[in-house]
Amino acid sequence: MSDEDDLSAWGDALAEQAESEGADDDPWGAALSEQAEATSGEIDAASFDTLQSSRGSGKGKVDLDVLLDVPVTLQLEIGRAKVSIRNLLSYTQGSVIEMDRLAGEPLDLLVNGTLIAHGEVVVINDKFGVRLTDVVSPQERIKKLK
Repeated sequence: MSDEDDLSAWGDALAEQAESEGADDDPWGAALSEQAEATSGEIDAASFDTLQSSRGSGKGKVDLDVLLDVPVTLQLEIGRAKVSIRNLLSYTQGSVIEMDRLAGEPLDLLVNGTLIAHGEVVVINDKFGVRLTDVVSPQERIKKLK
């Protein structure tokens, strides 16, 4: 078989395939024309019920008692320091690390990483505790989140 015979056979096969796949067999074309026919008429606007406020009713009341037993993490921060890994590895027992706060400054009380209050260390019956000296207002906490 020569190259011309091969090309002729391919041409015949492609023509035969095109004849057998008429325009009616195109599922995408049929779906698009069906959609066009369906949307050519008027489109109805969506209707929604009006929203009702549930503030005055007892149905939408939130039970905060569920949240009262959720555990949170309390942290007391006396200060912070940035050190290089070289210095960190050289620390031994008895090493002193300088913090960014002065002696006598209040501690920060953090709840799940959020500053809640400032306080000072107290010792009662050989146990450490914290006396809260200043509680951050909810408005200030919200400002810090933004």
